[in-house]
Amino acid sequence: MDGAGAMASWMEQMTHVRRLSPKTVEAYRHDVGGFLGFLQQHRGEAVDLDALKDVSASDVRGWLATRREDGLGPRGVARAVSALRTFFMFLQKQGLVENLNVRRVRPPKLPPGVPKPVSIAGAQSLLDEAEIFGAEPWVAARNVAVLTLLYGAGLRISEALGLNREALPLPEALVITGKGNKQRVVPILAEARVAIDDYIKICPYGAVRDDPVFYGARGKRLNPRIVQGLMQYLRRALGLPESATPHALRHAFATHLLAAGGDLRAIQELLGHASLSTTQRYTAVDEMHLMSVFERAHPRARRQ
Repeated sequence: MDGAGAMASWMEQMTHVRRLSPKTVEAYRHDVGGFLGFLQQHRGEAVDLDALKDVSASDVRGWLATRREDGLGPRGVARAVSALRTFFMFLQKQGLVENLNVRRVRPPKLPPGVPKPVSIAGAQSLLDEAEIFGAEPWVAARNVAVLTLLYGAGLRISEALGLNREALPLPEALVITGKGNKQRVVPILAEARVAIDDYIKICPYGAVRDDPVFYGARGKRLNPRIVQGLMQYLRRALGLPESATPHALRHAFATHLLAAGGDLRAIQELLGHASLSTTQRYTAVDEMHLMSVFERAHPRARRQ
């Protein structure tokens, strides 16, 4: 298999297995395809798997320098680095190429942006990048599982890290005990269940019902600070605002449900909020959307 074939296989996975949006797949194709073209021109020969094994950090930096000369800004450079690292992680998982040099290339430092909720694309980028951040495969799998659960179920970080093995395998709907010992039923997406199953299969710790689901590197229950540090690294690598914290994934869960037409009361129940006013502030609902909900729902507001 040559470089083009490896990239085609990767694109197939991005499109049909991970089901990323067409725009995300096209952006990845453009970035990685550009790097392979640069590598072929730089070396004067076709790029095969052996050539990909020999890629150095200097090769990547040289390619990024040409992108900057073409006018690519810091955020575009950060995205290109993320795409390349994701591609090489795919090659490693397929047993085709193992190259740690690409991981040594750090994205540029980005100026702080205006605080805003994590977008749908931003949330997906966080999950993609989390997959390649981890000293060991089980740590990388744990990172993906934790963030997928926070975003996919809207859990507080304490709720996710407080789960024990007795909850596994996760059902389609899970009873969560939140603040004030208040219980709520939260649907668990298939993607989150798969991510946790993949992590559990290779986690070296835990065996009995009272053991934690999520472990730190030293075999103890995962500390929230580790997840906060992970998010800090990821948002800087991807050029996301400082507001992109673990709690922001819970925020994004609610905001994206609301934007897709979700009912405020249902979202309130999913989040475990005692009052609707809390949900309104948390999801940053704008006045126009609230008025449209009011006009659809309140019997005195309906027009004949």
